[in-house]
Amino acid sequence: MVLPHQLEVLKAIEPEVGSFIDDKMNLPAESWQPTDFLPDLSQQDFPDTIKALQERMANLPDTVLVSLIGNMITEEALPSYQTFFNLLEGINEERNVASLRPWVRWSRLWTAEENRHGDLLNKYLYLSGRVDMRAVEQSIQQLIHNGIDLQTDANPYYGLIYTSFQERATKISHVNTGKLATKAGDTILTKICNTIAGEEALHERAYKFFMSKVMEFDPNGGLTAFMTMMKKKIVMPASLMDVGTQHNHYNSYASITQKIGVYTSLDYAHIIDHLVKFWHIDKLQELNDHGKRAQDYLAGLAERYYRLAERLQEPEEVQLVWLKH
Repeated sequence: MVLPHQLEVLKAIEPEVGSFIDDKMNLPAESWQPTDFLPDLSQQDFPDTIKALQERMANLPDTVLVSLIGNMITEEALPSYQTFFNLLEGINEERNVASLRPWVRWSRLWTAEENRHGDLLNKYLYLSGRVDMRAVEQSIQQLIHNGIDLQTDANPYYGLIYTSFQERATKISHVNTGKLATKAGDTILTKICNTIAGEEALHERAYKFFMSKVMEFDPNGGLTAFMTMMKKKIVMPASLMDVGTQHNHYNSYASITQKIGVYTSLDYAHIIDHLVKFWHIDKLQELNDHGKRAQDYLAGLAERYYRLAERLQEPEEVQLVWLKH
């Protein structure tokens, strides 16, 4: 349940959201676009540039390719993300997606930037010639059809905790994919992954900043929300992609990212540790009983996940999906 004072906090920090947008976010005319990284089909040498792309991608291991596809599918589910954010209580009270209120403006700028990530990776993978694009397109449509359930219950505090965590996780995933692309010799893919990771880092910075303001105004509510989301565990946004099908693509993708080190259980623990330190959880004062319990719970949470990660065995075998046979 969202309490009245939580909605008051959202209104109080709305000017900070507007300032972040004005200071940090690029407008479309100032932004890179997918075609900046792709072969120009209007040029006479386009067959050569596509051939060069395919030669580079030929050296990328199958497991890395599947991980990249899964990352791209996750980016492509943008209608669900914008809907999710606008359904959080207090974010869009006008019920107008074109609203000029800072929270709604943020939702549009955020998802507009994310849209380019999916477009770029989709086209790059298509041109590689190694991907079963029809199977990929089915997964994208199925994921958008199924929607997402991020366990936030329309609570804005939960939503800001979730996005702070998830944007950092996505950044890590793209950075590590870029490192594997470098190892395989595809420096263009490395540049793509690092460019996307840079924007994910900016989004992470935004959500952590927004939540830090919540912690200033309402430390008890912020701490309790953080504890609640950690107890629920952070659900990856593409987890429902196989619902209604006979496939198990999501679990195959998740196993591969763990096996090749793109995103692992250790990363999950690192993110918890980072957020606890970033929001200075151990230094928050003047807490009520609920806040103190949450503070105590969060203080040792990362260490518990580090121990779990150490005991977790790497998958011995993984199932390749979305690739041409």
